[in-house]
Amino acid sequence: MERITFGVLGPVTAWDDAGGVLGLKGPRHRAVLARLIMARRRVVPVARLVEDLWDEPGPGAVGAVQTFVAALRRVLEPDRPARTPARLLITEGPGYALRAAPDAVDAWRFEAAVGSASKLPPAQALKQLEGALELWRGPAYSEFAQEDWARGERSRLAELRLQAVEHLAGARLALGLAAETVPDLDAHLAEHPWREDAWRLLALALYRAGRQADALAVLRRARAMLADELGVDPGPRMRRMETDILTQDPRLDLPVEPSTAAARLWTRAAAAYDRTVAAGSRARLESTIGLIRDLALTGGDGLRSAQEHRLAAVAAAEEFGDPELTARVIGAYDVPAIWTRSDDPEQARRIVAAAERTLAALPGGASHEAARCRLLATIALEMRGTRSPRGPQAAHEAEQIARSLDDPTLLAFALNGLFMQSCTRAGLARRRDAIGEELVALSTRHALGTFEVLGHLIHVQARSALGDFPAADEHAAAADQLAERHERPLVGVFTQWYRALRLAAAGRIPQAQAACRAAAARLDGAGMPGVEQGLPPLAELCMGLAGGSPSAREAAQHVAPDADWGPYLPWAEPFILLRTGRDAEAHARLRALPEPPADLLYEALCCLQAAVALELGDRPVLEQLHARLLPAAGELAGAGSGLITLGPVDRWLTTISDALN
Repeated sequence: MERITFGVLGPVTAWDDAGGVLGLKGPRHRAVLARLIMARRRVVPVARLVEDLWDEPGPGAVGAVQTFVAALRRVLEPDRPARTPARLLITEGPGYALRAAPDAVDAWRFEAAVGSASKLPPAQALKQLEGALELWRGPAYSEFAQEDWARGERSRLAELRLQAVEHLAGARLALGLAAETVPDLDAHLAEHPWREDAWRLLALALYRAGRQADALAVLRRARAMLADELGVDPGPRMRRMETDILTQDPRLDLPVEPSTAAARLWTRAAAAYDRTVAAGSRARLESTIGLIRDLALTGGDGLRSAQEHRLAAVAAAEEFGDPELTARVIGAYDVPAIWTRSDDPEQARRIVAAAERTLAALPGGASHEAARCRLLATIALEMRGTRSPRGPQAAHEAEQIARSLDDPTLLAFALNGLFMQSCTRAGLARRRDAIGEELVALSTRHALGTFEVLGHLIHVQARSALGDFPAADEHAAAADQLAERHERPLVGVFTQWYRALRLAAAGRIPQAQAACRAAAARLDGAGMPGVEQGLPPLAELCMGLAGGSPSAREAAQHVAPDADWGPYLPWAEPFILLRTGRDAEAHARLRALPEPPADLLYEALCCLQAAVALELGDRPVLEQLHARLLPAAGELAGAGSGLITLGPVDRWLTTISDALN
């Protein structure tokens, strides 16, 4: 049976397994469905439905309800054989019930998430509440705002949403994110100025952000508004907050957790290491690169710091004049990489140069094969997105050595290099999917947690390209679970972008745009400029072309010319020029475009180029792009990135072929 999900946090909607919107027909069909959803799997008598749907029911009202139910059943269970009982919208006793699964209605999921968030640590609560609030597409049951039967449930859900916003602010404050909490609370209070808890939280956020005067001003403003508009004084919690801020009560400061056993152990071990291991020793250098590797896995500032120190560690190793030591230092940085564009191309070039020098100086013999493999895998990883033959060559050599040595950790590292070199042309999603499958199996057998996460993320990308979203959903969930277990915060950045892609692929463009904006916010400060630069405006442009006829001129009207397009500016410029009617200049830029980089956005950039070529009728460019895209027939353009899509490649190929004929 196909899984149907329902949305009431906005207009009443139903979606199929693939995320496609189901046609629910007229307003009374939707009203029947809404009324059954409100009943939460309980039976609603036909007489009650008649009473709710009509102010003055006519003699045919009962028959009309039966007609509405029959039509809804055809939509919700289209493959149900004739004369077999319905399993979703059932008849029972004097009426009907919708036996949807507990997680099949967005309002039910929202309520469950908000309820359980209060029992979670702040970091987990923050993530859960953000996800819950993203479910809202507008006011609950929005098209039934004037109906008496909907009023109570709409009010209840609206109140629950306001509480969730305030609980989210509380979680952010508990995590030390005071400054980041202020803008959202400001906006929340602008719409709902009577919520005393929100005023109190805003004052606390301002105080913790070092803005004591602003915090007091906020409380005075709240006090005056409550007195002038409602004739009441603030409650005891708000009054106590004002007193505590005036006296700078230490209880307002973010609580500091007591030192744990692990923290004490770290401090003692680090002190002992510092006393006993000489400052300039090789052992200290090798330990340092291990710390740098672990630091990179924390994301954000940790990743940025690791990238800064990595090159210094390699340079320090080379100063010893010992290629074996240098090989160990370079090869120890086996940080799994999912994005095929470098964060720092210049640093990558220097790492590759050092690895090549070390390879040339490394003695021959079987005892050094593992070191050679790590150096080759490093070269393959650092040459991502380039079109140098050396990258694929190094990747294949590393793979061969790793397989011959039967070393699972080495093979996982080599497979990562092979993945990085698997975007040299369109249509390689199945190859990447096979790499992901081997990584997951290998990592599961040998407890390689970070590479198991990588394998699942590769699956998410590849399965998205192949349009297999149920499988991609499973791998995204697995990646999130592993990330939580192994404390890998960057994983959530990619899975959140994937969920935005999922919405775009289902044609839910407004929701996808909102989800992209939320995902883009998580990129800020994540320490991944190779992913972040230019991605938000690129995603917006791609969504403008994903849903229907690829009209570049229409999509160009939504292009932000002043946005930070990063490395994608050459592909955005023709759209920017079309937007202002400068077709000749747009054509010149189109003709000047190079082949897209060998990365996960290859097909997406080809389709952007094709959209402009179609608009301007450039046959030679269209012929070239048709040839480039043809190997990806049957895939979703751009979805192999796990971030964006421009719809089916087949649609682009057909449109190009029609233009050429």
